[in-house]
Amino acid sequence: MRLTEFWRRMKAHFGESYAESWARDYVIAPLGGRTVDQALAEGESAKTVWRAVCQVEDVSSKLR
Repeated sequence: MRLTEFWRRMKAHFGESYAESWARDYVIAPLGGRTVDQALAEGESAKTVWRAVCQVEDVSSKLR
């Protein structure tokens, strides 16, 4: 998954403005207690991060 696709899905799920805030502030256990932004900055793949988001959020099957 490309990073652009990751952010498209994040914005589709959370909304245009909340997606960035959520990615910056919400700590996700499946990412080792990191935020989305931290995990991506540390080299985690967008696909892995998206799967972690789907584990902790009720993401529609259309976006999974």
